[in-house]
Amino acid sequence: MPNTNLTLLYLTKQYNLAVPKIIPYNKNLTALARKLRKDMTFGEVLLWNELKDDKFYGFDFDRQRCIDNYIVDFYCKDFMLAIEIDGMSHNFEGAFEKDEIRQSKLESLGVKFIRFSEGEMKYDMQNVIRALETRVAEIIKQDKTIRLPKGFELSFGWIE
Repeated sequence: MPNTNLTLLYLTKQYNLAVPKIIPYNKNLTALARKLRKDMTFGEVLLWNELKDDKFYGFDFDRQRCIDNYIVDFYCKDFMLAIEIDGMSHNFEGAFEKDEIRQSKLESLGVKFIRFSEGEMKYDMQNVIRALETRVAEIIKQDKTIRLPKGFELSFGWIE
């Protein structure tokens, strides 16, 4: 019986296709993620309105996505990009250190990050979107295997 992993690897290299990016997650977190989706902060709701239904240049984002033993606020599997919104809970002592440990662990799995504050969501969405565009452009430039949505043009002003 042929090794399907080797066949997939051969086909992806031969035809310059993206290798599926599968990251494990803790199934025990799915109920909590579902609850967090129902109880989003105002800043999360504002950003979700900009990302849902593939509004961000046709890319698919998930909210409250389980990855490993953590839940990230938003995640795009095409870029392996997590978007975190730091709210009031991040002002408490020890929260910064926990975030660093969590981010470091997820980065070791290949996840990239961009962080914003709740205030940026509420008062500066235009620059949040610009920063997100810049981060996505950096990722696309570094990884030529990313599957771009049908009709997506690399000639957008923010990708050169």
